[in-house]
Amino acid sequence: MDKVSCGCGGGSPVQLTHIEMQAGPAPVLSTVVMWRDVLGGWRVRWGMGRMRYRVAPGLYRVGEPDKQSPVLVTANYKLTVDAVRRELAGLSVWLLVLDTKGVNVWCAAGKGTFGTAELVRRVEAANLAGVVEHRNLIVPQLGATGVAAHEVKRSTGFTVRYGPVRAGDIRAYLAGGMKATPAMRRIAFGWKDRLILAPVEVVGVLKPAIVILAALTVLDVLRYRSLSWRVAADFAPFLAAMFAGGVLTPLLLPWLPSRVFAIKGAVAGAVCVAAALIALPGGAIAAAGTALVAIAIASYMGMMFTGSTTFTNFAGARLEVRRALPPIVVAAALGAVLRVAAAFV
Repeated sequence: MDKVSCGCGGGSPVQLTHIEMQAGPAPVLSTVVMWRDVLGGWRVRWGMGRMRYRVAPGLYRVGEPDKQSPVLVTANYKLTVDAVRRELAGLSVWLLVLDTKGVNVWCAAGKGTFGTAELVRRVEAANLAGVVEHRNLIVPQLGATGVAAHEVKRSTGFTVRYGPVRAGDIRAYLAGGMKATPAMRRIAFGWKDRLILAPVEVVGVLKPAIVILAALTVLDVLRYRSLSWRVAADFAPFLAAMFAGGVLTPLLLPWLPSRVFAIKGAVAGAVCVAAALIALPGGAIAAAGTALVAIAIASYMGMMFTGSTTFTNFAGARLEVRRALPPIVVAAALGAVLRVAAAFV
């Protein structure tokens, strides 16, 4: 029931303008996604306010649920809640929102915040046994790694049923008697799903980009005793590397060689950086230094994309970081030394 994404954060919950308090065991949650929600989602995609983009956990009503209405479970990352509630228009269900510290279902399941203990805690806090007569909880499939169904059953008496991967299949899942088809169990993770994550990747390297630009400016002044357009030309390969790591790597992910994301990023970066260096040639030492730093940047961005995909799990992402980060750091450091040396040759 969670959109495929890895945005997450902490901080204070955002103000819910789409709930309405009425008499009953829970507030009513609107299924209408307003322009403010769309704007908030866009801002989060660009890395703005991600550390506080969450809603208050608890039990919500959608439509006019009764004691027989299904209970859906999700995370309190607001982008996730918005993705779920927009698909519930015309339905009457209970929505149990867990406190995942503003992390989406998939990531929270790996980190343990979307887990058995929190689910049991929310079921008891909402007095769910007194709200509904049935004993079924529909948990998103992407949260399965964090939830031990037998422990939930033992502690609360509720049976965990794993729903579809995507929020868009909830209606069909419920209409089919809570039976998921094979298609509902699969994650396509097409180019649109991958590309929508690109802005966060790009924003993440803006600060390092500013540092690199400042360093190139200083080197240019030291070498030529003046500041000129050469700085822009020197910076072009680094921009190419950021584009390769943040946009091309997600877009071309299935076709780039290797299963290692750091290598995928390095390959995409090498192609783009080579094109930039050919178009804007310079000295051999400077070019070598630029290439090493720029490819390291693209490789690092590719490596960081590991945790945003369905290609690997949380343990796999951590393993790749441990293996790939040292050579990336060494390449960047060597490249920086060569680039500085070129300014004095």
